[in-house]
Amino acid sequence: MSLLDVRPAVLITGLSASGKSTVGDLLARHFERGVHVKGDVYRRMIVSGGVPMSAAPSEEAWRQYRLRCQLGAATADAYHDAGFAVVVQDVIVGPVLVDYVSAIRSRPRIVVVLAPRPEVILAREQQRSKNAYPPGEASVVVEWDAAFRRETPALGLWLDTSDQTPLETVATILDRGMEGGAFP
Repeated sequence: MSLLDVRPAVLITGLSASGKSTVGDLLARHFERGVHVKGDVYRRMIVSGGVPMSAAPSEEAWRQYRLRCQLGAATADAYHDAGFAVVVQDVIVGPVLVDYVSAIRSRPRIVVVLAPRPEVILAREQQRSKNAYPPGEASVVVEWDAAFRRETPALGLWLDTSDQTPLETVATILDRGMEGGAFP
């Protein structure tokens, strides 16, 4: 069964420059009524007092990160309740992924993790107008990738999208999302 046969709530995660925004937008557009929720918008709404996540985040950074996840899940549910297929995407790292998935009450609930190789992330990063990693710091991406893979629970459909175009990745998600990414 393809995701197009249902009205899913899809959570896409992965490191910065893994393709979440591009894939999320393309996937949402495949549905007759589709919504793309970008988790980063909640971070940008904070105009003063925002504390960014870092390699050694403070308790306040974690609190704001968890709030961002709660808002993303609530927004996904609100659109889903209104009859839309929803694709919500954000960088969800570590055990917070379990909390985020649990907060989405819409069904079917699909989790997709985009996990291209670090060198592919670096190449994609160089093509973007925004930068998530320090220029010339390839080791940072390798370290973040290793930490992401080590600390993030193996939930959902993990895809090495290194050798796929965004449209190929969307086709894979549409085809395999129900088999490997669905959660009760």
